[in-house]
Amino acid sequence: MSVTEYSREVPSGLTVHAAGHRTNYYDNGEGPPLVLLHGSGPGVSAYSNWHSVTPLLASNFRTIAPDIAGYGLTEFRADGHYDIKLWAAHLLAVLDALEVDRAVLVGNSFGGALAIATAVFAPERVAGLVLLGTPAGEFPMTPGLRSGWYYEPSPENMRAILREFPFDPGIVTDEMVAARYALSARPGAQEAFRRLVPEPSGADGGTVRGAGAGFLAKVAAPALIVHGREDRVVPLEAGLFAGRHIPGADMHVFGRCGHWVQLERPEAFARQVALFAGGLG
Repeated sequence: MSVTEYSREVPSGLTVHAAGHRTNYYDNGEGPPLVLLHGSGPGVSAYSNWHSVTPLLASNFRTIAPDIAGYGLTEFRADGHYDIKLWAAHLLAVLDALEVDRAVLVGNSFGGALAIATAVFAPERVAGLVLLGTPAGEFPMTPGLRSGWYYEPSPENMRAILREFPFDPGIVTDEMVAARYALSARPGAQEAFRRLVPEPSGADGGTVRGAGAGFLAKVAAPALIVHGREDRVVPLEAGLFAGRHIPGADMHVFGRCGHWVQLERPEAFARQVALFAGGLG
């Protein structure tokens, strides 16, 4: 099935070549740049994470939402070695290609981990960080994180996974399921995903290890930590850990909210981002 056929459910954006990857991205609005970094999981993409909140942010900012290398409609290279250094290099190459010298990075979950790493590796490129449901410190493996690796593509299985993420499972729509399933069902897609993330088993299978205190202390950029109080995928304690150890961090906790603050509370989330990014000068 071609990208065009998948785009019936997941509209393709623009294309740029970055770090050896043909990269799909979405570019909307004008103003100071916000780079929106999606999370991980089967069928995940910039579109699935950000399309509903982008219009709210694009009224004041230029919003750039790339499919991270190996995810979404961006190329997966069978000979590639995917780790945080490759993903950071790919992100910086996207920014170079789009002539963005400095931006606020807005990262959801895995995207937040990528934002933190980029802020440490290339601090001159990062004006600020907004971190949503981002792993930090150590916490027990959760069913939501575990389920992605063992997922077998079907609409029913995709719906079951997605319902783990929000506080109210009712926000998981047929459209959301169809878009994520369409990408996850491409030939070889789940096998590729399993090469992007470690299997949650073995001696360390019970623990998730996010950025540690020493690494977080290296973040020089101002940061806004955003977390859902009822996040069952990455617990609130991870957000509190990041807030304690990033020197320039503030924090906002959303009640009755799970792992997808930007989807569950889009208007309130957009206001928080606008206040934070607009105040950076």
